[in-house]
Amino acid sequence: MEDKKPLMVGGQAVLEGVMMRGAGKVATAVRVSDGHIETEVRDVDSIADRFPIFKKPFLRGVVALGESLMLGLRSLSYSAKMAGEEDEQLSDGELAGTMAIAFALAAVLFVAIPTWATRFFHTLTESPVLLNLAEGGLRLTIFLGYLLAISRMDGIYRVFQYHGAEHKTIHAYEGGGPLTVERVQACSRFHPRCGTSFLLIVMLVSIFVFAFLGWPDLLTRVVSRVMMLPVVAGISYEFIRLAARSHNSAVRLLTLPGLWLQRLTTNPPEDEMVEVAIASLAAVLPAEERARMGLAAEPQKTEPVVEEAAAIMTS
Repeated sequence: MEDKKPLMVGGQAVLEGVMMRGAGKVATAVRVSDGHIETEVRDVDSIADRFPIFKKPFLRGVVALGESLMLGLRSLSYSAKMAGEEDEQLSDGELAGTMAIAFALAAVLFVAIPTWATRFFHTLTESPVLLNLAEGGLRLTIFLGYLLAISRMDGIYRVFQYHGAEHKTIHAYEGGGPLTVERVQACSRFHPRCGTSFLLIVMLVSIFVFAFLGWPDLLTRVVSRVMMLPVVAGISYEFIRLAARSHNSAVRLLTLPGLWLQRLTTNPPEDEMVEVAIASLAAVLPAEERARMGLAAEPQKTEPVVEEAAAIMTS
């Protein structure tokens, strides 16, 4: 009998828990203060399902990124409430506002500051291509410095442990299971579809894309880079998809920097964290898949709420 191909699943670490998405559902499992696991399950309705054009290459990456950001924020809000960090979840308007603020801060940190700082390279060269490459190098340096800084924060260590648990659980599922703590812990905490790897690819792709945009005034440079981000995200997403499925040694070699970078954003998880990740994944798998993974019991869940999401990348 031919082995059944696993479903496409992805996830994200949250406060004291893990969010998983796949098979038309998204689940957020959190270890609450009394020790038990609380799981919220929602049906997903991607805009790409309603408008198939958004499933086309390069367009699907932009949709997946936007929906994943919204879904991730909602899961973080739920986990904060379950972990006792917040009294209530964010409303849709508050989520939209949070996303807007986060996007603005990212634009300042990774777009405006690098392109402004590159003005000091004018003493060395006037070549637009070289100036754009220097800007890209500064952007990459800021990104790596940011990850290094947050990886050393005490409160982030446990979140990155749950990130490791998420990756290990997805590896175990994609490897054919079973989804036991022992089997999951034996898997790697580094995954090629990780959002960390995706962001690194975005940084690298942007260097080459922006290198050919010339060197206009500061405002035009900032606006042009923000406007080109969907193009950069679309290209980066297609590379991540290719790398996850490819057995080509050259393609695999290009994914190594992203896997190395995950040493900063994932930590070895405790068994209790792996249990949370398994519970989250079990909640989004169909009954036959749960049985195949040794998880025959119907997972406990809340009433489903329709959300827009895409089950492609891990966090």
